[in-house]
Amino acid sequence: MALVRLHFKAPALTNFSSKRSSIITLSVSCSKAITEEDDANGRDVKRLSRQSSWEAKDSEGRDYLYRLGKEADNMNIAVGARAGVVDDVFTGNFLGRDSDIVFDYRQKVTRSFDYLQGDYYIAPVFLDKVVCHIVKNYIAHLLNIRVPLILGVWGGKGQGKTFQTELIFQAMGIEPVIMSAGELESERAGQPGKLIRERYRTASQVVQNQGKMSCLMINDIDAGIGRFGNTQVTVNNQIVVGTLMNLSDNPTRVSVGQDWRESDVTNRIPIIVTGNDLSTIYAPLIRDGRMEKFYWQPNHDDIVNIVLRMYEKDGISGDDVITIVNTFPNQALDFYGALRSRTYDRSISKWVDDIGGVENLGSKLLKRKKNETLPVFTPPKQTVEALLESGYSLLREQQLIMETKLSKEYMKNIDD
Repeated sequence: MALVRLHFKAPALTNFSSKRSSIITLSVSCSKAITEEDDANGRDVKRLSRQSSWEAKDSEGRDYLYRLGKEADNMNIAVGARAGVVDDVFTGNFLGRDSDIVFDYRQKVTRSFDYLQGDYYIAPVFLDKVVCHIVKNYIAHLLNIRVPLILGVWGGKGQGKTFQTELIFQAMGIEPVIMSAGELESERAGQPGKLIRERYRTASQVVQNQGKMSCLMINDIDAGIGRFGNTQVTVNNQIVVGTLMNLSDNPTRVSVGQDWRESDVTNRIPIIVTGNDLSTIYAPLIRDGRMEKFYWQPNHDDIVNIVLRMYEKDGISGDDVITIVNTFPNQALDFYGALRSRTYDRSISKWVDDIGGVENLGSKLLKRKKNETLPVFTPPKQTVEALLESGYSLLREQQLIMETKLSKEYMKNIDD
């Protein structure tokens, strides 16, 4: 134990005869928390403790704790108001005992498919390709082959590439991280590339922390980084391509801005991208060693089975579905979904009249009284005739778009 003298000056009080300030000396016993050492020049050097890590240095002579904190890339908002992490006084009960500041954001990053209720058809060829790609990446360390990290699913518009993939995720119990082409551009240079790496690491954390399979999926990638005609290539386009190439070459070492650490090893996460034309993407990214390509063009049997499941609840038989598909050949799968949607138009128009007409839509839909209920909407009964009528209407709209190019009419006098 050491005796430490603390000196402080107390202000003079009015009842003291002396006007001078009093010097009060307190003698207290305390643990020897401060040690004194002599440096090379004979001066006293004060340290907190011989075992203190506050003054520890790394192998390069830098402050160890500062470097560790910088590498960790941690933020206090990731903890939030979790009971047991902070004092219970600060957690409160209005957000729950285990509330998290960024809980809503975390929920939006990964995707669950609870909304996919029903019996849907998954094309066997599609199922085999996606499942094989995911399994190969999870057991890549056991295989004596080079496994491409990315699977590029491409094909015509509206062929169900995304929906079929989501059905497979649901069947396999995968909780993926979903991105779209709209997130591949930003006013900040490098932000989309960093976002891809963050989402990749998030999928890795799903595997590590939740024990669930996960993957990273980017929809419509050619719309984000594809080159069409004379479109401008931005810095973010180049960084996104470089990021995906780097992930393919180093799938277990992913940086989001911090310094590298030997212990920072990420789980290998398969990546699935969808697009309409992969030939518009930078060629080194889609080479065979980095990306496996799968062209999806459903055949007649696939289309019939998918449409049959689509119309199953409406009582449309298999023969009727074949009649509809054969009547409108060479159409994308979303065309047959639009048929069913178009048949609702007359019923919706009648329902609008029942609630008071178009003049009262705002008050009825948004400003109705608490106890006021809307009239019950009765879905139309689906028949082959109604579906065929809707199909011919959609076909006429398609032909008008192809035949009537109003842009030429607008620009015809430019050259005069």
